[in-house]
Amino acid sequence: MLTGERVSHVEQLQAWMRRALALATAVHGTTSPNPAVGCLVIAPDGGGFAGEVFEGATQPPGGPHAEIVALTQAGTRARGATLVTTLEPCAHTGRTGPCTQAIIAAGVAHVVVAVTDPDHQVNGAGVAELQAAGIDVTTNILEEEVAHQLRHYIVHRRTGRPFVTLKMACTLDGKVAASDGTSQWITGIEARHDGHQLRADHDAILVGAGTVRLDNPALTVRHVRGRDPLRIVLGVAPAGSAVHPCVELSGPIPNVLLQLADRHVTSVLVEGGAQVASAFHEAGLVDEYVMYVAPALMGAVGATSVLSETTTATIDMLRRGRFASVEMLGADLKIVMRP
Repeated sequence: MLTGERVSHVEQLQAWMRRALALATAVHGTTSPNPAVGCLVIAPDGGGFAGEVFEGATQPPGGPHAEIVALTQAGTRARGATLVTTLEPCAHTGRTGPCTQAIIAAGVAHVVVAVTDPDHQVNGAGVAELQAAGIDVTTNILEEEVAHQLRHYIVHRRTGRPFVTLKMACTLDGKVAASDGTSQWITGIEARHDGHQLRADHDAILVGAGTVRLDNPALTVRHVRGRDPLRIVLGVAPAGSAVHPCVELSGPIPNVLLQLADRHVTSVLVEGGAQVASAFHEAGLVDEYVMYVAPALMGAVGATSVLSETTTATIDMLRRGRFASVEMLGADLKIVMRP
């Protein structure tokens, strides 16, 4: 049984980790292929539990990691401090030096970690190095919440392929295009704005060549602030298409994902069409389904379904998941499902 003092201590660690998580979330989409990490350095106040707080978040590739940003701000106040970070500090040299050595050199007394880094170069080595230096380490604080924020990075490191989000806009009866092939626009402006934020949150966006020929999408971030994702076309994009410049790939879906991983893509947003969506679904390579559902009905004759190329012979073959979230966006619904 935890004492009142121990409960208070854990609650304080959780509060700090929530702030570190907010710092990480604020830079999500700007740090890849590095993970978006948040960090706090809480200086000792000379008598109580904590004093001044210094904050840091991962900078764009080539820039310092979150721990280094926070330690730099803290300076000599880091000696004897508590460092709170959403991801285990790295213990190897990449574009930058190992964060563990900087933490040790700064004289930090206590390190609090949410998630162990699954990268094979870390994977517990960071924690072990800190402990060997005499630093007290606490792990698994808000692990589930932080792991969700880091899900793109974690899946990439564990599987060697990008995290795959399948996004489709459909009618209430699951149709994505009318019999003449038209599909713009099924949902309203609020859903389209949210879809552009989804683009900004991913390294790459992927569509089939058929979608390029029919809709001529630009696949850019226009309705929100953020970077444009790398544009991927399965097949050949006609000359003069708005999607250019793009990367044209072909072959089995697992091979396509490995090619993207070789380009340091940690997350890809699949926007269709229905044939491409079906291929990813059938391959069992969708990590998250995002459906924008309009309060409209199209009917079956000649219309295209969300997964038009998928056959389910019996109810026992249904691929089930769980609804992670449901929210209203204007008149439309955004439904997130995870298998």
